Amino acid sequence: MPDQNTKKRIAIFGSTGSIGTQALDVIRANPGLFEVEILTAQTNDELLITQALEFGPNAVVIGDDSRYEKLKEALSSTDIKVFAGAKALEEVADFDTYDMMLAGIVGFAGLKPTLKAVEKGKAVGLANKETLVVAGDIVMQKAIEKRVPIIPVDSEHSAIFQCLVGEARNPIEKVILTASGGPFFGKKPNFLVNVKRDHALQHPNWSMGAKISIDSATLMNKGLEMIEAKWLFNLRPDQIEVVIHPQSIIHSMVQFEDGSIKAQMGLPDMKLPIQYAMAFPGRVKNDFPRLNFRKYPALNFEEPDVKTFRNLSLAVEALHKGGNMPCILNAANEIAVWAFLRNRIGFLDMTAMVEKTMQNVAFIEKPSLQEYFESDGEARNFAATLINL
Repeated sequence: MPDQNTKKRIAIFGSTGSIGTQALDVIRANPGLFEVEILTAQTNDELLITQALEFGPNAVVIGDDSRYEKLKEALSSTDIKVFAGAKALEEVADFDTYDMMLAGIVGFAGLKPTLKAVEKGKAVGLANKETLVVAGDIVMQKAIEKRVPIIPVDSEHSAIFQCLVGEARNPIEKVILTASGGPFFGKKPNFLVNVKRDHALQHPNWSMGAKISIDSATLMNKGLEMIEAKWLFNLRPDQIEVVIHPQSIIHSMVQFEDGSIKAQMGLPDMKLPIQYAMAFPGRVKNDFPRLNFRKYPALNFEEPDVKTFRNLSLAVEALHKGGNMPCILNAANEIAVWAFLRNRIGFLDMTAMVEKTMQNVAFIEKPSLQEYFESDGEARNFAATLINL
């Protein structure tokens, strides 16, 4: 439990998105434990203004420079510092005034500020899986050097993290990531070829932002999570398994050397892993809905269909190959999802774009941070040329 006298000062990077708004709900419910130090958004200046006026942070950042004047004007009666632009995200991450960063920026854009927080010796509640997918070796090495905890906020990785508390000396045999299967579980390519944007955004169990909803529908999300798990928990690729579990009650499992399996369970609600990360190592009482087993008389498990949802097998390939391949996979996927959300390409074209990009961008076995940035740019540019497939 955090010390009652000293509130934990939270910097929420990506405060207007799905994770950020839910994190603010947790803070709103626990004003004695947490306070807001920094809020950042990319384009949603309206919501950022509302949040800043309610929570009174030390600083706010809007990624889109063109919205700076409006933000500055709206907050002129306060003493909140206002910044704008991508560089400002890094500069604010370098502040001394916060205790924990909640990294909720979607995609590759979250990497630089998260790395800056780690270099600064700040704890990170990591909701941005792309940071570890792109440069997991560098980020985790830096976290070890600086002795800072990286506490996962993804429900699956939070589940594994919770299962490992108290097991520090016990080697993991394998981890089992659960996947709901998304809105198209059980469907075949002849159905998926006609899937439209709005259909793909309807997730059966979780309420999430557009990018992660599409990644869940293609199973890319689970592939990115496998890569993230490798770095977070120091695992070999063969120690990471995925199982489809449509009810989303078991959030993930850990199997130990004696064959014993620990599972973390609960209703699908992102506020729980967010609250757990922010309050770690304590647990905080809340009034979230509780799981009633009588309402779930059966929990089902089956193999993912990687022949139909080939994004998962492409991610597994990148996981095994290592180097800059996960970075290439991620960059191509971000462009593919962007194009699909704008109805520029079809649902199955996303996989084709990722695969072609992985085949065409140069492989580097041990990239530097600069080479990761270059690989990301190169993969995006190549993927963009494929948009009129």
